[in-house]
Amino acid sequence: MTTPSPTTGRTPIPTRTLLIVATATGPTFYAVAVAQMLTREGFDIRVHPISQLATGGSGWIQVLNFVLTGIGLLGLAAAARRRLVDGRGHRAVPILLAIFGFGWMAAGFFPMDPQRGFPVGAPTGQVDMSWHGVVHSGAAALAFLALAVACVVGAVRALRLRRFGTMIGHAVVGLVLFIPVSPTGASIQIAVTGAVAFGWVAWFAHGLRRDDVDDH
Repeated sequence: MTTPSPTTGRTPIPTRTLLIVATATGPTFYAVAVAQMLTREGFDIRVHPISQLATGGSGWIQVLNFVLTGIGLLGLAAAARRRLVDGRGHRAVPILLAIFGFGWMAAGFFPMDPQRGFPVGAPTGQVDMSWHGVVHSGAAALAFLALAVACVVGAVRALRLRRFGTMIGHAVVGLVLFIPVSPTGASIQIAVTGAVAFGWVAWFAHGLRRDDVDDH
């Protein structure tokens, strides 16, 4: 009798678990961010974008918030790859979601520059961007662009499946993500756009959880 060789591969994280975590990424990210807004001296959402919480002595909290959120988004990409097995966009959507997740992580690893009086002691005006500030802005822009394209692909997929309500949902969120950032009130607009994006993440993850497919 031949003795079976021991299995060396790791058991993959269940798809349902990945989707539950993905659903929680947005509320968790904003809960942590709001807690910092209320407790860190000098922060004003009317002037400072959420990303600026990653600067200063307590900036590591927001850096970790970005990175863990990105990991949760990568989990959503993995779940989408398992669930979307055929049809229009079944390859593109997981890739675009992975770009969204990696972009979020990069935005945390490469923080923007202290400016406009935050953190306390920073220059009161806007400063020239450092290399890591450029990387931060580029990563964030790429992340939101990838998600916007994923929404467009999702809308086309839903249209072909004659799921018109789903199509409208994808299209509306994609349109919001494509709106250019206004020079006035940019920090508030970015915060609202992010909330819309994570609302889509929760909605999309919930939709994947309802799909009657194998959960492996």
